[in-house]
Amino acid sequence: MSGRPKILIVDDEPDVLLTLRVILEAEGFDPALAADGETALRRIDAEHPDLVLLDIMMPVLDGWFVLAELAGRPKKPYVIVCSAKSADVDRARARELGADAYVTKPFDPDALVQRMRAVLAGRTEPAEQSDQLHV
Repeated sequence: MSGRPKILIVDDEPDVLLTLRVILEAEGFDPALAADGETALRRIDAEHPDLVLLDIMMPVLDGWFVLAELAGRPKKPYVIVCSAKSADVDRARARELGADAYVTKPFDPDALVQRMRAVLAGRTEPAEQSDQLHV
């Protein structure tokens, strides 16, 4: 990967989108935003991000649909699920659908950036064990 890693932030909360964009730009990433799953899939197809930060509970198409859609693709971006859903069943479902990590909201931004760097470097951990970032 050359240059700044492209990150697609997918969340229906405007405050989350803007806060993460500012944080990621300051950390040397190239963030793009999507407020729903349909927009996210279009941006993934058009922009080929290196990593997607994906909320689950969203309008139009939810994060589960996006994960399932990406699971069938031969070349897909890394995906870190960032969701308020914290049940074991949700983490297991995310793992089954190919998520590289699972982080529960609210989360520590510094720890999220560290997790993103680890995932981009190919150091992933099981999704059900990776939500230790919340504060």
